[in-house]
Amino acid sequence: MGYLLTKYAITAAIVVAVSEFAKRSDRLGALVASLPLVTLLTLIWLYAEKQPATKLANHAWYTFWYVIPTLPMFLAFPWLLQRFGFAGAMASFIVGMALIFLLFALVVRRFGIQLL
Repeated sequence: MGYLLTKYAITAAIVVAVSEFAKRSDRLGALVASLPLVTLLTLIWLYAEKQPATKLANHAWYTFWYVIPTLPMFLAFPWLLQRFGFAGAMASFIVGMALIFLLFALVVRRFGIQLL
């Protein structure tokens, strides 16, 4: 139980730290947020829990492919925020990202990469 609580505490501390950095500096907050901290933590937790190397490798492989279709929405978000406010921008961001992801998954399927 203590191990699980430690995992939650460390992971939560990183999320809080990113939001605190972002409050102080847009650039620093974005830089820290863009680091693959969640992926690195996940790989560390999987390794610590003695998961097979194939599990870690697959996680890194799929993370790469799942990140690519999310990138256009980060460019669209400032525009969406100005026109629709926060709630509208977030809703559009989520729907847009899902649509882009589905299209991306269909495209890469032709190259033998199964994301869905």
